[in-house]
Amino acid sequence: MTWDLKALFKDNKTLDCFLINLKSEILAFNTKFNTNLSKLSKDEFIKAFSEYERLTSCISKVMTYAFLVFAKDTKNGAFYAKYDEECTKAQEKLLFFEIEFNELDEKTQEIFINASPKYAYYLSNLKKHKAHQLSLKEEQVLLRTSNTGAQAFSRLFDETMSNMKFKFKNELLSEEEILSKFHSANRDERKLASKVFSNELKKHQHLLGYIYNMIKTDLATSCELRNFSSPESSRHLDNQISQKSVDALIKATENSFEISAEYYEKKREILGFKNLYDYDRYAPLSNDGLKYEYKQAKDIVLKAFNNFSPEFGEIAKQAFNNGWIDVYPSDGKRGGAFSHSGSADAHPYVLLNYTNESRDLFTLAHELGHAIHQYLSYSVGYLNSDTPLTTAETASVFCEMLVFDYVVSKVNDEQKQALLGRKLEDIFATLFRQINFTTFERKVHDKKGEISLDELNQIWLNESKKMFGKSVILNDYYKIWWSYIPHFIHLPFYCYAYSYAQLLVLALFGLYKSKKCENFVEIYTKFLSSGGSRSPKDLVAMFGFDVDDEKFWLIGLEQVRLLLKEFKEL
Repeated sequence: MTWDLKALFKDNKTLDCFLINLKSEILAFNTKFNTNLSKLSKDEFIKAFSEYERLTSCISKVMTYAFLVFAKDTKNGAFYAKYDEECTKAQEKLLFFEIEFNELDEKTQEIFINASPKYAYYLSNLKKHKAHQLSLKEEQVLLRTSNTGAQAFSRLFDETMSNMKFKFKNELLSEEEILSKFHSANRDERKLASKVFSNELKKHQHLLGYIYNMIKTDLATSCELRNFSSPESSRHLDNQISQKSVDALIKATENSFEISAEYYEKKREILGFKNLYDYDRYAPLSNDGLKYEYKQAKDIVLKAFNNFSPEFGEIAKQAFNNGWIDVYPSDGKRGGAFSHSGSADAHPYVLLNYTNESRDLFTLAHELGHAIHQYLSYSVGYLNSDTPLTTAETASVFCEMLVFDYVVSKVNDEQKQALLGRKLEDIFATLFRQINFTTFERKVHDKKGEISLDELNQIWLNESKKMFGKSVILNDYYKIWWSYIPHFIHLPFYCYAYSYAQLLVLALFGLYKSKKCENFVEIYTKFLSSGGSRSPKDLVAMFGFDVDDEKFWLIGLEQVRLLLKEFKEL
């Protein structure tokens, strides 16, 4: 039920010995190759690049261990800070390598790229960053000060949120526990939970607003220094996707907001309410009793994954049996859920805050999807395994669909309608809500200088209302709910990647269920195993789709409409 970090390091002493040796190896690498790349033969370059990859992966291994200790208990901030600082100094000694590669003449670069077929895409993609790359000295300064810049405010956000306690009736609940009350069958309880959550958030508004302004300012400074045309441009470059594709995604999604409004009108009718409020969005449609103890959820996930692919099932089984997963909320533990990949000689680590709600079953499937993707991508090497966000969410959402498809086939019509309702709500959260988040960020980051709490609240409320139309009434307190969204702090403009993945998965899942692609499982496994060694456009093309075509996004949206139609007919 908790992580076994021994796959990374047996104990802190082993960690420290590893780090001492690593720093020595990095220093030797720096001495040998710094300012010397142009003098290398192609074989010598490949050997040097391989060593660079190994050293980089070792730094990641150390940081993974420190991060997981912190995520398990955010009171371990000093421990995390110590190794963050050590790893930053180590990474500083490796900074020269990619910068120097981009300073080589184009002929030499092409010789090295052509001699390295395994890393040809990585190196070609690295060249695209040249226009936004600073000098080695400038990059070293930015790296060294990163721990006291955006990263520091990101840590402060995590510690603030994980230390919050929400007084609900006679209990003090964590963030995850109070959010789980939003799914209660009791309307008064949902309403109270929303007020309690909002009242506690309000106490921290000044701090959370300041943190967000510092993240906004840091990004603006970075864009100015690196010559990016807009605050989101660097994210698109990292995601290896065009602005045109992102704009097409946002346009297609916003033009389909009537789907969510139509659903919530039907939900209001089923529940028998005169009006539907924000605290009713996740109200269960029936007293279906669909809660899942962790052991039950584990069995369902293994059956669903095995039905799709024995390889998926085997990786999930390893995760359950070998300490990959930290399951339940605990004091000081970071909220939310994630799968963190840090070292191919270990495995990914999954964080949950499991509360036995039906949504926790799908969160488990989601994070194990990430873990499977990360595990499979180890085959292409550490640097190639790092997937852009646009494809990083694909396996997670697909695995949710596998579990949903399995569960919905085992229930009666009343339960099926309830499950379809929850699935539609999950899709709205992953698709429509994330586009709201993205347009919210666009408006916030377009503002010059610091932005007031009143402005943040108003922008949030305006963007949030778009997906609901007149179907849901948002209470005044809802305007401050931007302040608990971690992606705004940790990874600005991350959120559209969820929408991208959701529509991509709906198109892929429709193809899988149609049986029109006989070797779908084989192609999909290859897709995931490729990690970041190919562009998202090329990976999606394996299934015959074109992400730059505006019509592509309509395929996934049509699948949402079909789910809504099935829901309304039950």
